[in-house]
Parts: sequence; structure tokens; C-alpha cells
Amino acid sequence: MSSQIVQWCCSLYCLVLALGAHADMADINRIFRQSPSLDRMEICHGGGCAKLSLTQLSQAEWDQITYLFSPMPEDALQERLMIARAVGKLESLIGVNIGTAGDKAGTFNNAKFPGQLDCNDESINTTTYLRLLVQAGLVRHHAVEDTRTRHFFFSGWPHTTAVIRQTDTGQRYAVDSWFYDNGQPATIIPFEVWKDGYVPEDSPVPR
Repeated sequence: MSSQIVQWCCSLYCLVLALGAHADMADINRIFRQSPSLDRMEICHGGGCAKLSLTQLSQAEWDQITYLFSPMPEDALQERLMIARAVGKLESLIGVNIGTAGDKAGTFNNAKFPGQLDCNDESINTTTYLRLLVQAGLVRHHAVEDTRTRHFFFSGWPHTTAVIRQTDTGQRYAVDSWFYDNGQPATIIPFEVWKDGYVPEDSPVPR
């Protein structure tokens, strides 16, 4: 078994432990491996991917994303900045379509707000958005990897993120959209920093 498959299985196993009985294993596996398109993509919400919404983006909506990459980034650092903004914009567009536009930062104490996502929803959806960007040729300096889970607990729960890898250096970066409200740029930091329990200073998520 290759190291990549082992890493994916471990990540998926941790995710399933975190989800409990909320999501069907077959659904999680399908969404992890989907090839999203503007015409068809599945989005997780409701906590632990408990709810699935099939949605799409219009060409006018997608044009708002491609605009963020114009001109195209000259290096990986610029590309990460553009990815962060694109993930936030995609969250905003998709949120209007499926009713998650009111998603608040974090997970806990948000039950009174409709359309909430936990970190599992966020990491799966962000991975979907990243694949869209790569397929469109907008991301050229990074590859999309499987989600990763850290055992630095928030109120007794592990925390999961999407991950990209800079292709020329092999450096991995967490792409975490859980720390801020829906539509805000994702947090992109070196994976090892994220793994050590990083939380942005200005995030409303409690430490």
C-alpha cells in the first residue's frame, strides 16, 4: 500500500471518528473523490456532512472567481493569497445557493444560527473548491492533497483541514476556512504550524 493511500485512509478514519453517526461512509468517500464541475458539485453542511446539497455555479458566478486570478500569480506565495480569497468567495456564492451564507466561525455555540458548518464540512468543501480551481488551470503552483486531522482538541473534538502542497518544494499548507465567518478568506499556513494547534489571533474561535 502506497504512503499516499495510507495517509488518506488515516485522514478518513479520523474524520469518521469525528463525525460519529452523522454521515454515511459511502457519502463521505464519494464526496472526497468527486470530480466537481460548475454544473454539478456536492456540498457538505449541517455538521459532520450530515446534509448534502447538490449545486452548481453559473458562468457569471465563476467569472467572479477567475477575476481573482487576473493577472495569474507569478509565484506560489501570490497563488496562496489568491486561493485564500477564492475559497472565501466560493463559500459566499455557494452559501447563497444552498442556505449556508450565515455560517459563523467555529462550531460551538452556533446552534441558533441556520446553515452552520463544522470543520469536517469546511475541509471537505474547501477540497472540492480547490479541485475546481486546479481543473480550471487557475492553480498551477500547488497540488491538492487529502484532508488532515490534528489531535489538538477544541472542546473535546479533533480538528480537520484541507491541504495543498507546493509542487516545487513539497511544502504542505493547511487551507482552513473554519476560523472565520462564511465568505472570509481561508487561512493558509504551513501545515506543521497548523498541526501544532494554530488559531489566528483575530479569529472569534476560542482557544
